[in-house]
Amino acid sequence: MNVIEEPTEFPPRRYRIALTVGDHSPRHMRRIARAYVRLWDVPQLGDTVELALTELMTNVHRHVPDQWCTVTILHTLHGVRIEVYDRSPVLPVPREAETWEESGRGLALVALLSDQWDVTAHATGKTVWCEVDS
Repeated sequence: MNVIEEPTEFPPRRYRIALTVGDHSPRHMRRIARAYVRLWDVPQLGDTVELALTELMTNVHRHVPDQWCTVTILHTLHGVRIEVYDRSPVLPVPREAETWEESGRGLALVALLSDQWDVTAHATGKTVWCEVDS
């Protein structure tokens, strides 16, 4: 993992890291996200931010061939914004999972948890983002 910028203010309003997502990456990123929401004095958003971040990172792990991404966690005026950029041109499509399926609910869960979410396509990949308001 590489932290790609140094904070210039305290508390920093943004955390950004580039990494190749492995099996344990979402767990480590949940700890980092929880630390930041506490630092930003919005601990009530902790569970929601952690779960949304886990779902977005799991999508990278399962669907992006090189499993590389950049995660940005940003303190906004209204809450927390999570952005996960990857180099795959394939845009995620929300779907309805069957009752007994063990996967396929990630984006539906992000939509349910967040106040807004979307996908931004880039020439070099895409950013899937969501915002959780206080």
